[in-house]
Amino acid sequence: MSLRHSITAAAVTFALSVTALNCQAIEVSEKANALAQENIIVDGHIDVPYRVHDKWVDVTRATEDGDFDYPRAKKGGLNAPFMSIYVPASLDNSPESTQLAHQLIDLVQAIVYRAPDKFAIATSADEVRAQFDKGLISLPMGMENGSPIQGDMANLEHFYERGIRYITLAHSQSNHISDSSYDLRRQWKGLSPFGKKLITRMNEIGMLIDISHVSDDAFHQVIELSEVPVIASHSSLRNFTPGFERNMSDTMIKKLGHNGGIVMINFGSGFVSKAARQWRDGLAKATNAFLRKKDNSKSDIDAFEKQYRKENPYPYSSLDEVLDHIDHVVELIGIEHVGIGSDYDGVGDSLPTNLKDVAAYPNLVQGLLNRGYSEADIKKLLGENFLRVWKEVEDFASTQ
Repeated sequence: MSLRHSITAAAVTFALSVTALNCQAIEVSEKANALAQENIIVDGHIDVPYRVHDKWVDVTRATEDGDFDYPRAKKGGLNAPFMSIYVPASLDNSPESTQLAHQLIDLVQAIVYRAPDKFAIATSADEVRAQFDKGLISLPMGMENGSPIQGDMANLEHFYERGIRYITLAHSQSNHISDSSYDLRRQWKGLSPFGKKLITRMNEIGMLIDISHVSDDAFHQVIELSEVPVIASHSSLRNFTPGFERNMSDTMIKKLGHNGGIVMINFGSGFVSKAARQWRDGLAKATNAFLRKKDNSKSDIDAFEKQYRKENPYPYSSLDEVLDHIDHVVELIGIEHVGIGSDYDGVGDSLPTNLKDVAAYPNLVQGLLNRGYSEADIKKLLGENFLRVWKEVEDFASTQ
């Protein structure tokens, strides 16, 4: 018997037709490959540390799963993937959040220790450039969820000493720093009193502020308080996903541009296309209806979801749709304020066709060339925009 679901037949038919079109491989020119290999590519958010913490795998060699490893990164031209020190919101307000953050930093250091001829920790924009010249892949680090700070500025400074260079203030729930875009409880109506002090201190020590995941009110308060440009390390645009607060509105993008910051486009299909968001909502509603009928084991729920996916194939977004997000930022605030924040190893099996792993950056470059972007503009988008923001934050801190 067919499972009931909330996605209409028309929407499913449309999603299938889009998926079929998206499956066409892109032809990458020598010029696109050269641009990817000869320029610095900064990706603002890759979840390798949590991936290898959950199940150890040696990413200094080729791996069978996941989105990142050394051979694929070299093939794609990736030079500076920000390693996400991700702490789940379930650990908020517990010592375990700080402990996990340190463990994940240890894992990044272990990757470098295993292959110093391939990787190096990067703690400044200049180090990224120097290590690029040596043929090394830099591994800068950003903390996703400020929970490990524990309301103590000494922890902030200690994590800076350990190499953390940006902090995503909150994740899926409001914490002691900021409200989250995912959390209906807006306990702070933006930033907490401590969060407001934290912004000032982050400016002073040269820690980048990441506004991905925070509520709209928190974003606007950060923009008012920060004396340096801020980043959205892995966010896409609400224009294409109406009602999805996790993405940025046009008003927010314009304010970010005025601040001098950068929005780094998330590749996850649910961040990129309305169809993928509707599919996810449909699965959630169908699963909730299934759970209300009777008590179910995990295997029952897994079987239900497998059947749902079979009858309603996931509508993967496309490279062209990702490029639409980039175009929109450029139209609103200019090429100087957009970058890459793929969320590889963080969004599961939801990546667009032609952007399935870190080997795929040349596909993105080819898409940009096809849309008429100049080599100079592509170089900015790949990494120079982010390095400019990072250097401005460092320079401000050096004067404090």
